[in-house]
Amino acid sequence: MAVACYHGQVHDFLGRTPAAAWAELAGAADQGPVTVSNETAFLVDFLPVGRRSLTRTGFLVDHVYYYCHALRPWIARREQLDKFVLRRDPRDISRIWALEPDGTACVQVPYRAQSRPAISMSERCAAVARLREQDRDDVDEQAVFAMVDQMRRITDTAAATTRKARRDQGRRDEAGHQTRSTGTPAPVVEPPTGPDDVDAEAPLSAPAFEVIEQW
Repeated sequence: MAVACYHGQVHDFLGRTPAAAWAELAGAADQGPVTVSNETAFLVDFLPVGRRSLTRTGFLVDHVYYYCHALRPWIARREQLDKFVLRRDPRDISRIWALEPDGTACVQVPYRAQSRPAISMSERCAAVARLREQDRDDVDEQAVFAMVDQMRRITDTAAATTRKARRDQGRRDEAGHQTRSTGTPAPVVEPPTGPDDVDAEAPLSAPAFEVIEQW
């Protein structure tokens, strides 16, 4: 509704409504309204920029190597080329975009080791900081990804522990509610014992719904 009102009101700078200006531009014989024809290229234009030299094995950016076959012609004459303009999405640094030497287009360049998982820039920085705290001198790609994996496992374990604690607390609250309602403690069901037990530690029952943690 707000968009419709804006496009229907006379704009001080245009001297007419935005809708009228758009219609006039769209109807021009020699040009049309500017639209986004390539969403990826549009996104890349807004990503952070850096410059790196091209090496025999590709690009090295913040301890991570990037390479693809499209780089081969440039690698062959890398000594004659200036540093490349690179762009990278901080949310996912598993690939970069390198501007071609003639400046006409960008080439997407993935990890050289494509088996490595996609990580964010914040994860990479946290991993490097943790390695520095440990006085590690061998901060390289292998060390960074190993630390990221370790940090992710710690986070997953903590999340699982938190969910279990919430479920346990919910069961305790339910038992306390039954005690307050009936005046007697909730019955305790003992697990079966004996040689025929399949799993003595398996829960005898489960709540209808598990507590789901939103991320």
